[in-house]
Amino acid sequence: MRAADGTPLKVSIARAMRRNRLLALGLIAPLFFFILFSFIVPIVDMSLRSIDNSVVPGVLPNTTAALRDWDGEGLPPEATFAALAADINAGRESREIGKVATRLNYEVSGMRGTIMGTARKIARIEEGPYKEALIEANKDWGETETWLLLKRLSDPYTFGYYLNAVDMRFDSVGNVVAQPEFRQIYVNLFIRTLWMSLLITGLTILLGYPIAHLMATLPLRYSNLLMILVLLPFWTSLLVRTTAWIVMLQSEGVINSLMVWIGLIANDARPQLVHNKIGTIIAMTHILLPFMVLPLYSVMKTIPPSYMRAARSLGANQLTAFVRVYMPQTMAGVGAGCILVFILAIGYYITPELVGGTSGTLISNLIAYHMQQSLNWSLAAALGVILLGTVAALYFIYNRIVGIDNMKLG
Repeated sequence: MRAADGTPLKVSIARAMRRNRLLALGLIAPLFFFILFSFIVPIVDMSLRSIDNSVVPGVLPNTTAALRDWDGEGLPPEATFAALAADINAGRESREIGKVATRLNYEVSGMRGTIMGTARKIARIEEGPYKEALIEANKDWGETETWLLLKRLSDPYTFGYYLNAVDMRFDSVGNVVAQPEFRQIYVNLFIRTLWMSLLITGLTILLGYPIAHLMATLPLRYSNLLMILVLLPFWTSLLVRTTAWIVMLQSEGVINSLMVWIGLIANDARPQLVHNKIGTIIAMTHILLPFMVLPLYSVMKTIPPSYMRAARSLGANQLTAFVRVYMPQTMAGVGAGCILVFILAIGYYITPELVGGTSGTLISNLIAYHMQQSLNWSLAAALGVILLGTVAALYFIYNRIVGIDNMKLG
């Protein structure tokens, strides 16, 4: 069979389908590139940065090459000291030696002073023997542990940042050991972030479920008023809402003053409600509550009221009908709201930073600290990858137990 223009029908159909595929590809291309450059590329870059260790071999190439043949016993030979002197001198001239000093200081406190002090004295070392000259410049070069550290960091890739992110580290001979107790902070922060996010999710369910039910069952004019009240926080800046909670929760704030006025507490026994876990939980529950209410409302609105009347007519009381007929049909909205609230809560850092104090901060605050202040981007990337992996694992568990297909937004 042939088409009207004389071409075979099979060829004509294939040409039309190819044209449709190209048109469909052109329509989704903007979304694809948006996801690629705003989501996939940053995640890949973060994953690579978390294992990147190119600073030491990049700035000290001769030293790292010389250390490959060193057996790790005693001090390296004179040639290795000469290579280090040349690399430090070149790094001082190129102003790159500070990067090596910072990188080594992440592993062993005080190494920045060793590197920078040696770099200031290196100009006076004109000829060998370099071993005695470097040891005289700084006694750390006479320690085997210092050279073992350089040898371990000679590899362009490392998992040391991930060890730091779970409160572990390499010792002087390369064995994995636990961090000193006073430096073990990240695991506790991960645990705190998870349980506080779960608690906030549970509180939003308790508060949001009756609100969504009222919105779905009340007459339209009243439900619209409730919808406006639910959406009203979105029209206000997050910083304004957080600051408002600071004003309300502080010792001389509205809530404490109200409890004193009604006689619930004594004036000299005002509880601390801000700059701790309580402040973080209260503020984040309020901020994330609409993300639970809206999915619940969209699902509840589709449930016919006749189901409850039918259950009542078959002998069920109001509570039994609600629990056995109405609630199971809302589980899809509960699942959607839980995922939204939990994922948002686990990555929040502005609100905990402002109202959390020392006991209410989350792991995201440490990630922001390393990105903005300590500039240890690799450790921040490792913490971010672990957090991303934790969320993905919980999502997988949720999918296996509940099923992501059962989650609905309406």
